[in-house]
Amino acid sequence: MPSELVELSGHIIDSWTLPRAWDIIMDRGGNFVVEEMRVGIRKTEPSYARLKIEAPDDDILELILSELQQFGVVLMHGADAQTMAVEQNGVLPEKFYSTTNLPTQVRVNGQWVSVEGTEMDVAIVIDRIKSSAFSRPMHEVQVGDQVVIGHDGIRVQPFERARERDAFAFMQSSVSSEKVKVLAIHEIARQMKETRAHNGKILFVLGPAVIHTGAGRYVADLIRRGYVQVIFGGNAIVTHDIESALFGTSLGVDLRSGEQVEGGHRNHLRAINAVRAVGSLEKALETGLLREGITYEVMTRNIPMVLAGSIRDDGPMPGVINDMQEAQRKMRKEVQGVEMAIMVASMLHAIATGNLLPSTVRTVVVDINPSVVTKLADRGSFQAAGLVTDAELFLRELAEELG
Repeated sequence: MPSELVELSGHIIDSWTLPRAWDIIMDRGGNFVVEEMRVGIRKTEPSYARLKIEAPDDDILELILSELQQFGVVLMHGADAQTMAVEQNGVLPEKFYSTTNLPTQVRVNGQWVSVEGTEMDVAIVIDRIKSSAFSRPMHEVQVGDQVVIGHDGIRVQPFERARERDAFAFMQSSVSSEKVKVLAIHEIARQMKETRAHNGKILFVLGPAVIHTGAGRYVADLIRRGYVQVIFGGNAIVTHDIESALFGTSLGVDLRSGEQVEGGHRNHLRAINAVRAVGSLEKALETGLLREGITYEVMTRNIPMVLAGSIRDDGPMPGVINDMQEAQRKMRKEVQGVEMAIMVASMLHAIATGNLLPSTVRTVVVDINPSVVTKLADRGSFQAAGLVTDAELFLRELAEELG
């Protein structure tokens, strides 16, 4: 019967890592023997377990090991990571290792090396001459790249819940519209202040409901006060932001009175047309066409704003990237160094951004729909904390907390 010796260390008991590992082994048809176990008796002490895993055949053992590595399980035989050369641009070797968003190390020339650019669902390329490793999306691999395959020589740092039950941990526990929002928003504001105190980078991912609900002015205020270093969004957020700046409407609804404006249904198209007429967002700023709003504040302060388009876009607005691989490249560039991400009312772009963020980034997902808030965690963004509430309420309260 095929078998493998593995080990786990860290807060593997109170973070439920060890019980989940046992469940995976048994659910996939394997068995295990605990050969050694040491339990940390103080909060700061890690625990340790060595397991012998057995499976009916090699394929089942391979499946078990693949899933266990996401929880920080390490094979004990101490071999270097195995690689295979790419033979065709954009095509990975058959048994390529697919990453998680957890900090990962690979064994190169007998030494553990941290993988640069932590991101889920990409490959790991090793440079043995430089003893370095970095993540690379499938479409970017080139002939000759040495791509990690199999499970040898790979070590993942598992996601561990904080022991202290602060408001942020409370948000992460489950998704509910009944949680104390004031407490949660206060904690988010505290984290933002702490991040900016050491010039940390905060990313906002925004959907059009931010403008529809009249909350655009709060985001603009946060930009002016230095709490926004990067913005991700799509055609809708920039279009309705400029619509509101030019006509005072969003989707044709007056943002002051809440009344539908006659002929207002075409205002977003008028906004796109006006910017296209001058040539670009930069020209809209230079000519004085654009005088307020999120886009105005971002551009006057040279804050990066990556706008990724989709098949349903009107226009689109100049500046929206329609090449998805180019949009991903720009997003990957801008997420480097991000310490905190606030995602408001944008399921599509929130999930896309979550796929690019390492688990070490504090991530807050805000949406009126509970199912949206859970989807990031379902797709592997374990660190995402959810708040079910209206975009306007959240941003208004956040702006007040940041005072």
